[in-house]
Amino acid sequence: MAISRNLKALTLAYALLGIAALFVGALFGPLQALDHARIDTYPYLRMLLPFVKSYYMGLSLHGILNALIWTFSFTAGFLLFVTAKALKREYPRMWMPWLSFALMVVGLLCTAYALLTNQASVLYTFYPPLQGPPIFYFGLVLVVVSTWVVALSLISIYRAWRKEHPGERTPLPAFMSLATYVMWFIASLGVAAEVLVLILPWSLGWVQYTDPQLARTLFWYTGHPLVYFWLLPAYVAWYVILPKRVGGKLFSDPLARLVFLLFVLMSTPVGFHHQYTDPGVPAGWKAVHAVFTFLLFIPSMLTAFTVIASIEHGGRKRGGKGTFGWLRTLPWNDPVAVTMMLAGIGFMFGGIGGLVNASYNINLVVHNTSFIPGHFHLTVGTAVTLTFMGLTYWLWPQLTGRRIISDKLAVIQAWVWFVGVMIFARGMHWAGLMGFPRRVSMSAANYWLEEWNAPAMMTAVGGSIMYIGALLFFFIVVASFFTKRVTVDEEEYAFAEALSQADRAPALFERWSVWVGAAVVLILFAYGPYLLTYTYNFISPGFSGIW
Repeated sequence: MAISRNLKALTLAYALLGIAALFVGALFGPLQALDHARIDTYPYLRMLLPFVKSYYMGLSLHGILNALIWTFSFTAGFLLFVTAKALKREYPRMWMPWLSFALMVVGLLCTAYALLTNQASVLYTFYPPLQGPPIFYFGLVLVVVSTWVVALSLISIYRAWRKEHPGERTPLPAFMSLATYVMWFIASLGVAAEVLVLILPWSLGWVQYTDPQLARTLFWYTGHPLVYFWLLPAYVAWYVILPKRVGGKLFSDPLARLVFLLFVLMSTPVGFHHQYTDPGVPAGWKAVHAVFTFLLFIPSMLTAFTVIASIEHGGRKRGGKGTFGWLRTLPWNDPVAVTMMLAGIGFMFGGIGGLVNASYNINLVVHNTSFIPGHFHLTVGTAVTLTFMGLTYWLWPQLTGRRIISDKLAVIQAWVWFVGVMIFARGMHWAGLMGFPRRVSMSAANYWLEEWNAPAMMTAVGGSIMYIGALLFFFIVVASFFTKRVTVDEEEYAFAEALSQADRAPALFERWSVWVGAAVVLILFAYGPYLLTYTYNFISPGFSGIW
């Protein structure tokens, strides 16, 4: 079944909304990287954009637009598209996906207004007692609600398909898309409770005080699963698109399903590993969450094995010989394949850094240092963003009927971004191990260690190179609106077949009630006793997020 023009328009709208958010947010990336080298560029930026008031305003815009709007928007469009493509049917109620888009736009406008008027320079984590205006939190609520409507849309098309195909295995792209939003819905309840119960009444002035400790706990109930809400769409691409692009097959369909179900089970009860230094969380519960966090390394390692095996299968089918000879035969001139392979390499280093963050003793060394955003940029900045750039190149002909302006330029763009982020992240990790702080404007700081000079300069250079890669991406997208129309070969954009196929997956994998129920039990175990015995030991009035 061909994808309808209505769904193509929605997918393109979601993609362009995310790219627009990335464009604005990325503007502040190199400025922050230069600030790490004590080069304050904000006075010059204010000559062009007078509304930009401070480093912290730019940091808040960068984090929220890039980490939330870019990722949420692109994820919604991509997974709505691949689910319909895999199930070969239309959404029963097409107004629902469009409603999700409308909510995303209105939420973005509300949030952007508060940010651009410098009323909410509270950073992307918006920790109390820093306080933004009600419209900022209301916008965030709408953004989250839009993701819930996407989840309902996916459930509706899945149920319609299931009535016509009883007993069949769900096509893998649809299965993974549904698992992604099931996981996210469960996880997003924490931040929803934080904003609606603790923060919005406080921001509106209905109550004088709020509890920063409880707010942090509810935020990180959602905050770490948020990482997987970013990553799982990239995993979808690596499992069902990349093997096809390199000329091979997916190593195992059942193993891919197991990976996504493990993320449904274990993504949420891990938040305390972000709160190792918080005095209000008992050490025993921190240890429990540490164990769960280490267990989450298992599905990521299974993904690494499966994806690399699938790529190797493609390389050997293309004539590769020997232990590593298959690497040379891969399609290094295909921007879709190149972006995803480079994204996977970056994520390999990011995943290793994640083990450091999860380890209590080592975490105390890197906590609140630049090591953390260095790790962050290897995950959401490389594994996710670079994959989404490649997916833009994959989606473009299908959505617009036009080729991208130049495959060669797109390959160069991927390499420029990759080289930039590797230099940037290397500098951030190195400096962090020597105590370089995060969330601080170093150009305004009155302290500096000589050993920070080299890694800080690496951070500045790498961040600047990344921005060049971003500008190339934006140029390719805009220029590709004006390329000649082409006939899209559906086979070129088909999903990968599997060596071990879906019929070998246990029927239990299709019983969503079992997996959701098990996930709820784990969450109740990991959070229930703590929340039931929690008392309000930490209260604070609000402090303005205006700098």
